[in-house]
Amino acid sequence: MHLSSLPPNYHLRPAQTHDRWPIRWLVLRAMLDPTQLRWQQFWLIECDRHIVACGQLRTFADSQELGSLVVRPGWRRQGLGTTLTQHLIQQATQPLYLECLGTGLAQFYRRVGFVPIGDKELPQGLRRKFGLSGAIARRLHLPLYQMYWPTSGPD
Repeated sequence: MHLSSLPPNYHLRPAQTHDRWPIRWLVLRAMLDPTQLRWQQFWLIECDRHIVACGQLRTFADSQELGSLVVRPGWRRQGLGTTLTQHLIQQATQPLYLECLGTGLAQFYRRVGFVPIGDKELPQGLRRKFGLSGAIARRLHLPLYQMYWPTSGPD
């Protein structure tokens, strides 16, 4: 996979200790699940020393999850989410999965190369985690998608 290039003045880097609160605020403002945030798992995109995007790879026994991907509203539609997603895919060392809420996000991840997957095809470690959010989404009639990266997921 060819990694998209960043515009001038933008930098991709692993998170550091001092980034933990800016990461938390980005995730909370995006109304994503704040319960499994470990700054050590995050990669960031900065512009002029301001964090404008973040995303993490959570590691489970049998897989990894791409999660907490956020691009600040004023910096969207510049390819930052695509670049960060491609980088996280390259960093993955195990089969890679994600779940996302909404058809717009699902379309974004499909364009990047992720493929929808059913509950029964999920690895055991994620089945429990995704099962809870799936139950909540069904109860609230929300469009929740579970996806995998095809070079690492079920055959």
